Amino acid sequence: MAALREPGNIEGVGLGLRSAHSAELLAGVGDVPWLEVLADNYAHGDGLPLRNLESIRERYPVVFHGVGMSLGSAEPLDKSYLDAVLDLARRIEPAWLSEHLAWTSSGGRHHHELLPLPFLDETVQVLAEHVQQVQDRLGGRMLVENSATYMAFHDSQMSELEFLGRVLETADCLLLLDVNNVYVNARNHGFDAREFLRGLPADRVAQMHLAGHDDHGDYLIDAHGSPVAEPVWALFAEAVRLFPEVPVCVEWDRDVPSLEVLVGEMNRASGVVTEVTEVALAGQEGLSHAP
Repeated sequence: MAALREPGNIEGVGLGLRSAHSAELLAGVGDVPWLEVLADNYAHGDGLPLRNLESIRERYPVVFHGVGMSLGSAEPLDKSYLDAVLDLARRIEPAWLSEHLAWTSSGGRHHHELLPLPFLDETVQVLAEHVQQVQDRLGGRMLVENSATYMAFHDSQMSELEFLGRVLETADCLLLLDVNNVYVNARNHGFDAREFLRGLPADRVAQMHLAGHDDHGDYLIDAHGSPVAEPVWALFAEAVRLFPEVPVCVEWDRDVPSLEVLVGEMNRASGVVTEVTEVALAGQEGLSHAP
């Protein structure tokens, strides 16, 4: 297929496309600049949903996001799944494709969960090989997303931060930074979320995600069924400071509210971006006028 466009054609804060909002979005409600499409919802189908997606694509720039590629499986990639996603990409022409650093299938069975990976040299190699296979067929670099996890492996040889950096470098891919997942993992595994952000390779960060989580006291669940939590907004401001001009997508997958609610979250995220950018510019002007 023709090479995907590199990040840069998608700007500002967009939304994850949900079918309940398609009619309003086609009518231009909410002034949404771009949409993230869950490719799994359309890759194996046809008919009205796909025609609606084609209509959406005529009006909005889109990117693809996936949950079923199982990049971390020790087994070969599912060729039929990959073929379906790439066929859809040829038809819709997204700006780029992203997928989670996780495994979701084994022995030909799909588990419908983003399952955690041990942070091992061997895992880095498996992920890199799979990512490179996808990129060879895409004709461009894909984005991989840091996943939320609820357990850790005793055999892990490195931190999540080092693991993520190794994967990005070895596979020569880009990062979809899920800010909520950083916060969730920091709480669940006891590390400093801001230090994690500061340790990321800035030149690899190509998109961000914002979403809500469920707080169970001793642990957090990346549930995508509520507004973005206040501590995550604060962490997002730090991410914007570190990675300016990176496009952001607001996700909401469970108990999906009205488009008005999602646009409210989108507008708040845009406000954070504007505020952080203005502060940074003011600081630069102050330095330029210093004696």
